[in-house]
Amino acid sequence: MMMPNMSLPAPFRRTLGSFLAAAGLAMLAGCISLSEPLGLDTNRQVTTPARSDGPIPASFVQFVETLWPQAEARGVSRATFDAAFRGLGPDQGVLDAANRQAEFVKPIWQYLDGAASDKRIATGRAMLGEHAALLDTLERTYGVPRTVIVAIWGMESSYGAVLNDPTKVRNAVRALATLAWNGGRRAQYGRTQLLAVLRIIERGDIDPIHITGSWAGAMGHTQFIPTTYEAYAVDHDGDGRRNIWTSIPDALASTANYLRRAGWRTGETWGYEVALPPGFDPGLEGSRRSLGQWRAAGLVRANGQSFPRDGDQAQLWFPAGASGPAFLTLKNFQVIKRYNNANAYALGVGHLSDRLGGAGPIVEAWPRSPEELDPAGVQELQTLLGARGYDVGKIDGIVGQGTTASIQAYQSAAGLPADGQPTATLLKRLRQGL
Repeated sequence: MMMPNMSLPAPFRRTLGSFLAAAGLAMLAGCISLSEPLGLDTNRQVTTPARSDGPIPASFVQFVETLWPQAEARGVSRATFDAAFRGLGPDQGVLDAANRQAEFVKPIWQYLDGAASDKRIATGRAMLGEHAALLDTLERTYGVPRTVIVAIWGMESSYGAVLNDPTKVRNAVRALATLAWNGGRRAQYGRTQLLAVLRIIERGDIDPIHITGSWAGAMGHTQFIPTTYEAYAVDHDGDGRRNIWTSIPDALASTANYLRRAGWRTGETWGYEVALPPGFDPGLEGSRRSLGQWRAAGLVRANGQSFPRDGDQAQLWFPAGASGPAFLTLKNFQVIKRYNNANAYALGVGHLSDRLGGAGPIVEAWPRSPEELDPAGVQELQTLLGARGYDVGKIDGIVGQGTTASIQAYQSAAGLPADGQPTATLLKRLRQGL
């Protein structure tokens, strides 16, 4: 998901990462969905979201017409404008999503459990094999490693699987028009992105029916918002359209093009997990030194390998405090954050990329709580809540909004603090039938 970065040549932001963070929502930074791949055909988008749920409010119709002068000034024809809004009404689900505050923020290790799950790694390795020839070309053309490109694809849309999920995919014109019409502090964002969508349709890359995205307008396999699409999307397959929805070559090439334009350093990685020497001063977190200087201070790679270049500048980071894993992050870590301005997201992409390339798990243990459930425990908890009539959503071992809301409802009914946390104690109560 693209995020705002004023150092870049064009507006750049992505839906659930930078834009929402900039809008002040409490959230876990990261991808549009951490759901596991659905096993569907990633070359074909099957969803065609509804354009209206009933009578269209007169105020919405009037608002749409006020957009015409701005659209015309941006080169949009009246025929395109009318086609884009024909039969289109507001989407209440978009407004609900825009106004929804996250109930809690996951610890980074829980985030990484989903970002680099066994299934996501296995599917990503399969995609590396399936698209090997394409990725060869992209590496030569853009200088970005194939594992990084595929990791972003996995983080953003579970390798395209979410594009087939009707609970996540919306018509982009409708979603952004809804935000522009009644999105409060997100209205200007919605208007800007809506006008960009109209230009995309005018250009002929896609039609008004099939231009789909998230509730905030993040589109395609690797979740470009419209203004980012305009600036960085490419037509890799040569069919005359920049099709990030159903053309995997166009989607992955567009991602590689963005990373290159954002300053990706070819031949360098994103960072290294490191082991600290005894007595190391944790107050040095955030310091930036060359790898050679860090090595002289006693830091070594956690996997026992050597740093390839002593001159690379690296910043020390403790994602969970000095008692957990430590990392030295390089310039390319910041480039990944241009895609989504969150350390958790960049670490997720970097770690997933490493795992896709054959590296092992993070070496140092995270400071997990004994109360914390693993994905199997979460899945059992979801099953038990569902059996009691609570709507947890998909029973998948992932703590989403439905699971959190169901836990809170159960806790409230049982007279417990309704914090929404999936704990071992809560699972034990449910097993006992309490």
